[in-house]
Amino acid sequence: MSPEKGIHQYSPGERKNGLRVLLVYTFFMVTGFTMLMPMVAVHYVNDLGMAATLVGVALAVRQITQQGLAIGGGILADLYGTKRMIGLGVTVRAIGFAGLAFADSALPLFIALTISAVGGALFEAPYQAAIAALTTSSDRTRYYSLSNWVSGVASTVGPLLGAILVGFDFMTVCLVSSALFFLCLVVITRLPVIHTSRESSHVSDNIRLVGQDRRFASLIMLMAGYWVVAVQMGIIIPLQAGISSGSKGGAGIALALSAAITIALQYHLTSRLSRSFSNHAILTAGIVLLSAGMGAIALFQSFSGLLFCVAVISTGAVLVRPTYQAIIADTANPKALGTYLGASSLSLGFGGAIGHITGGALFDVSVESQVPGLPWVTFAVIGLTTAIALHYWVRRAGVTTTAFSDCK
Repeated sequence: MSPEKGIHQYSPGERKNGLRVLLVYTFFMVTGFTMLMPMVAVHYVNDLGMAATLVGVALAVRQITQQGLAIGGGILADLYGTKRMIGLGVTVRAIGFAGLAFADSALPLFIALTISAVGGALFEAPYQAAIAALTTSSDRTRYYSLSNWVSGVASTVGPLLGAILVGFDFMTVCLVSSALFFLCLVVITRLPVIHTSRESSHVSDNIRLVGQDRRFASLIMLMAGYWVVAVQMGIIIPLQAGISSGSKGGAGIALALSAAITIALQYHLTSRLSRSFSNHAILTAGIVLLSAGMGAIALFQSFSGLLFCVAVISTGAVLVRPTYQAIIADTANPKALGTYLGASSLSLGFGGAIGHITGGALFDVSVESQVPGLPWVTFAVIGLTTAIALHYWVRRAGVTTTAFSDCK
């Protein structure tokens, strides 16, 4: 079902203004996140001497908390509106990131990351539901591609800004990141009022709709495998970049390259491929490409070789992000849009948590046992297995989705 057949209709002016506000919000939100999070592993492992496994567990707790509670953010959005919940969420996230500035041991690190995760849980599903509510099936994928392009720009600015500010100290990075999330609070006041649930619906009814939707649940479970691999861009790839480049700035360079690939390819590549291929075909191809790039890291020792692999991984992610977002939005029942999109975060929650813990542990083992290829080969296998399973699931379920050719 498509949200445009659902609950509320918006005038062209409301839709246009709302989607513009969300693009500005996206830029500041992603900039604030990407300037800080890649520096967390580098700071706590290299500067404070924590084990990569411990930092991986901390990041996993943040991931599982945010994504595990995201369904709650979706339910609250259905009850109280997306605008209110996004504002509350970015405020809590800002407080959590400010707390990281003073976290110099494991316990404060876990607490600050958990607070930031609760903030993310409050705003992520309402943010996605707002996009789904303000777009239609004919322009949704185009908007997701544009939104991801803006995210790519922000993901270029963020790590570079973080790399510059970390030259002062890690505290400065945390406080500037926190300030950007407070700026998001200001931006979101310009968003029109958006409702994502029928007035007569109840929380239990919305949850029941999601629980009984087997096709939606199976897609979410399969995509957890993708997130196990994809989250390595936030933990072991920055660590490997630091080793390969010989400096802390290597992580920022690698992530800036990833963002530059997104900027260059996101909109035009998906638009061209969509003329000939379905959503699921593009999604599967993206996972295969990402997995191949991950496995190829085992073959390179140089920083330039790592950057080549990052480019391949990022190209795969370019194919995955908008297609997966569009599939989720099209599959969600408009009677409970926020709840559905909150539930979709469970794949990132569980897959991301497993990925962070496994990534940190495998990185430590690879260093101690001097088997540098271990984590990269492992994640390549997981990714390829996910792609194969998704391909056969589509065939068995008889799922068909419209190509993006109507999104001109």
